[in-house]
Amino acid sequence: MTTIILTSVAALCFLAAIVSVRSARLRFRVVRLIESDLNVDVEAHSLAFASYRKEAHAVIVYALLAPAAAAAAYIDDPEIMAVFGVMIIPAAVSLWWARLSVREARMARNRYDLERRAGEALEQEQLAPKAWAARLAPEEVPDFSGFEIGRVYQAGSGLMAGDFFDVHRVGPTRVAAVIGDVAGHGIESSITAFQAKYLLRVFLRQFRDPAQAFEELNAQLAAGDRDEEFISAAVIVFDTEAGTLRYASAGHPPFFLFQEDGVLPLRSTGPLLMLDPKAHYFSREIPMESGDLVVMYTDGLAEARAGGSQFGEDRIVKTAERELNAPPDVLCKALIDAAKDHAGGVIDDDTAIMAIRRD
Repeated sequence: MTTIILTSVAALCFLAAIVSVRSARLRFRVVRLIESDLNVDVEAHSLAFASYRKEAHAVIVYALLAPAAAAAAYIDDPEIMAVFGVMIIPAAVSLWWARLSVREARMARNRYDLERRAGEALEQEQLAPKAWAARLAPEEVPDFSGFEIGRVYQAGSGLMAGDFFDVHRVGPTRVAAVIGDVAGHGIESSITAFQAKYLLRVFLRQFRDPAQAFEELNAQLAAGDRDEEFISAAVIVFDTEAGTLRYASAGHPPFFLFQEDGVLPLRSTGPLLMLDPKAHYFSREIPMESGDLVVMYTDGLAEARAGGSQFGEDRIVKTAERELNAPPDVLCKALIDAAKDHAGGVIDDDTAIMAIRRD
């Protein structure tokens, strides 16, 4: 009878050790998963490691008790039988609990996987506006011989950006600068801005006159079912060989050419895009000397307001005049900082600014 009881205790301890090993292994995997996360949750790691340590302790205890109980089964000693015999109840309970513990460890692993995937999905959702903004308003622009180019972009309170700018070569001696703003906020406006930016790249290579590029862009975009969308945009094509700039503006706020003898506002040369598929645009050509500077911006800059007072065109000109000798990047930053100061530190609308100086 003694042999049967102690053999049963040994078997139960052995099974409890095996099941505890499985549970400990699963919990250790959860610990390693948490440690591999770049944003380690210290509290979650501590709890997971404490759970693993508890299961590892059970493995050690039952791994030692199993052979000891098996050896005691062949020793005819009532006291040893009594000592090991009382282990049959905790061993049986631990075996049952270990089975549940394996299930809990698997659930913990699955829950952590789900939470991590949910976190990754949320992170991607949060990064999406930044990714769109990087396409519409890149942090770096190409260097073009003969020009200094500065730019700044300030995201507004909307989820997705609608302002865009671009600088690219359209011929051996011709460089185009583009800036625009799609009315509204959200993914649809952002997609429209993306389409307008890259279609303009195509049309500005196809047509020498930026007004023709606008007419083609307008015909393409206005043909769709987008009754609630419209775009203001401006294009300047710099010709280094001719020493001129040719510009067209589709309902865009005035931008400014700073020359030695004064400031010339470059005003709209046609209606907003997407209002009328048959709208006509024209362009103007102006000489551009070495040292001349163009400042382009979207309406978020001029409309930055403190109560009923907008930052406005006059403040844009005065701020730019104070920084005319500064690098274009510094001038752009001075403009956005001045508008923020005027608006009490916050500009609600997306704002893009470019400054381009001819060397």
